[in-house]
Amino acid sequence: MGLKAKPLQLNTADAGFEAAFAARLHWSAETDAAIEQRVADILADVQKRGDAAVLDYTQRFDGLQAADVKTLEITQAELQAALDSLPAAQREALQAAAARVRKYHEAQKKASGESWSYRDEDGTLLGQKVTPLDRVGIYVPGGKAAYPSSVLMNAIPAHVAGVQEIVMVVPTPQGVRNPLVLAAACVAGVSRAFTVGGAQAVGALAYGTATIPKVDKITGPGNAYVASAKKRVFGTVGIDMIAGPSEILVLADGTTPAEWVAMDLFSQAEHDELAQSILLCPDAAYIAEVQAAIDRLLPEMPRREIIAKSLSDRGALILTRNMEEACAISNRIAPEHLEVSSSEPHRWEPLLRHAGAIFLGAFTSESLGDYCAGPNHVLPTSGTARFSSPLGVYDFQKRSSLIEVSEAGAQPLGRIAAELAYGEGLQAHARAAELRLNPVPTMRDSK
Repeated sequence: MGLKAKPLQLNTADAGFEAAFAARLHWSAETDAAIEQRVADILADVQKRGDAAVLDYTQRFDGLQAADVKTLEITQAELQAALDSLPAAQREALQAAAARVRKYHEAQKKASGESWSYRDEDGTLLGQKVTPLDRVGIYVPGGKAAYPSSVLMNAIPAHVAGVQEIVMVVPTPQGVRNPLVLAAACVAGVSRAFTVGGAQAVGALAYGTATIPKVDKITGPGNAYVASAKKRVFGTVGIDMIAGPSEILVLADGTTPAEWVAMDLFSQAEHDELAQSILLCPDAAYIAEVQAAIDRLLPEMPRREIIAKSLSDRGALILTRNMEEACAISNRIAPEHLEVSSSEPHRWEPLLRHAGAIFLGAFTSESLGDYCAGPNHVLPTSGTARFSSPLGVYDFQKRSSLIEVSEAGAQPLGRIAAELAYGEGLQAHARAAELRLNPVPTMRDSK
């Protein structure tokens, strides 16, 4: 018998739907205890021994022999050479994708990334100062596959935000460097790049070594070791999110060719066995068509074993009563990628509240968003789209409140503050406010 991919088929009208649905959605974000302990040991060692520890772990885990960490840095000349070496069509596609991603994030910055202030009638100034982070680290996965698109999606919004130094780390098992990843770093404006990965790379970025600089924030996805390390260094540095397995949810009304939807489900299933692909549709005959398309197309896929296991273990084809119910279930799931594969996508979009990214219409495949549409593909997973947002310019900026109280403004504000401070039992707070009440002593001239 050939390889089979059999997503669980559910019907919302069945009595056992809720229990089966919950079981299929379940994925534990808890990291294996052995991984947690190993990561803790690696981070402590990197913090203590710096470059020496980074070198040891890179040799051990990536099989990459190097005399010192300096030789693991990829120079700007090497990044440019990688870009120049690409076939013309690949180079032009990379540059076109980068231009669209940059254009989108420039618009994002204009909409929400500017400082602002205003003055009250009494002259008091209130506002917010928006400043970029000084230095950020971006982690680019490099184990099972190469991800130049991740370079663009992490580095470009940081560059647009005004970050002065962008440090990229990427594992290169056995020393094999992917030219498209290096070219993407050149196009995206990466300042420094190192062929280091895993928990040791996260530790080096968080604590700094003699060679790898300490950063203010680390972004980008990785394996369980990387996720655990990011979680542990949070507080020493900022992080974007703890990423779980990739997800796609397709809301279909039966008007899109079944082969298109089947391939869209494959597009996430091929990431790894834990990825989740779900179809919600009120048309039972169409669901059968999609399953038939899955059976027909699977043997053609180079990563068919991964796809089959992902769909069989975590996938689902769910028959709903109607599209309204499908939208309600989608909101419960809060998927990373949400495709509205419908002839009337804008009819259903207002009903959709929780998703990392929403892809409207049959021609908007999730893969276009992954590579070149413009919006960021670093998205919240595991239901965190209920309270989290895609990576963006705002992740590489911080905000400082601006307060300048005038003499006139200090009178009413001082009385309010003193009253509340006495109520809290904080007399020094109250007196500090009262000292600025009338009569105000003449300020001494500054020398």
